[in-house]
Amino acid sequence: MRNFVFGVCGILLAAVPLMVKAQNPKISAHARELHFHSIVVDTHDDTTQRLLDPHFDFAVRHNDGNIDIPRMKEGGLDAIFFSIWIPGTITGPTAVEKALDQIAAVRETVRRNPNDMMLAKTAADVRRAFAEHKIAALMGVEGGHMINDDLSMLDTFAALGVGYMTLTHFINTDWADSSTDKPAHNGLTDFGKQVVLRMNRDGIMIDISHTADKTFYDALAVSKAPIIASHSSCRALCDAVRDMSDDMIKALAAKGGVIQINYHVGFLSQEYVNATKAKPEILKQVADQVAQKCAKDDENCQLITENQLIHRLMLDGTLPKVNWTEIVDHIDHAVKVGGVDHVGLGSDYDGSDMPIGMEDVTHLPQITQALLDRGYSDADIKKILGENTLRVMAEAERVSREMLQEEKQ
Repeated sequence: MRNFVFGVCGILLAAVPLMVKAQNPKISAHARELHFHSIVVDTHDDTTQRLLDPHFDFAVRHNDGNIDIPRMKEGGLDAIFFSIWIPGTITGPTAVEKALDQIAAVRETVRRNPNDMMLAKTAADVRRAFAEHKIAALMGVEGGHMINDDLSMLDTFAALGVGYMTLTHFINTDWADSSTDKPAHNGLTDFGKQVVLRMNRDGIMIDISHTADKTFYDALAVSKAPIIASHSSCRALCDAVRDMSDDMIKALAAKGGVIQINYHVGFLSQEYVNATKAKPEILKQVADQVAQKCAKDDENCQLITENQLIHRLMLDGTLPKVNWTEIVDHIDHAVKVGGVDHVGLGSDYDGSDMPIGMEDVTHLPQITQALLDRGYSDADIKKILGENTLRVMAEAERVSREMLQEEKQ
């Protein structure tokens, strides 16, 4: 996600402690058994930025950030899509090079942890990893600018294990409009539609998080496979352009797709968004404070620092307290609008400001408990936790096989 728009801080960095981790609510034996016997999939984690740090050991439990192997095991997260991301302002061969570096970092992390992790591309790979009690490591490219307007780069990404690509990030590409930029293409250009079809052919899921509404509808019309919104929430509950309207959720579901709910406070809580808009002067303070602590190119430091500051300001009441249960509110709303077969989890961990009580991956069983408390069946909870995403993955693989077979004929 990576966005300081919602960050606020008017305190000295020296006074900022590590995030205070909320006490886990009581998890029933039923919820615990259900959670740890389900395949739990998270479609969007920015932990890749940490993997680029040669001093960061993913196998060790950390007191900052949201994700590492010990905490994933404690929270029952079985499959993680590592985000391959660079700013949309970096384009051309440099964008490709940096994307490949991050892919290599993910693959190297798996290589270093063979007892705990397995590289995965397909739904079957994820199921095999689960059966072997290993974490399935997958990848999603966050921003179409990283193909450098070259369809063959999609072939390369697919061969290296990339499972989805977000068509845009914060700014437009040369062929697609972003939700947070001025429209330039009226959605997808003709080349953009070729990108979607090439992704279908390569078995790369189309991800419309970050895209403009028109880009979403164009991609939905062109794609031969269901599409995903890897880290978006519901606009009806929080009026953010990065969230999906009810009409969009219905359209996504009608073609078999899945919206994976984002945990970022700025996409969950309208009260929080209103408060940050009402005090724009505070928005500048966060950038200043982060800049004082972190080097300009130290994305990992920037993300963790902002998350810590915002968490403290929510706890002390400077900002509205966004509780983790609002994640479940968005899940519930998306289910009511699009159906239980079309909702999943896309946390945006290690890239966003987390709500109180969902500070890291160890808190995931709370979602299972909350869904049980709201009357969801075990079977439907399994769908939300991961089975819906695995179904879309399998569908993308089927479409790819059919398209490749057609090419041979």
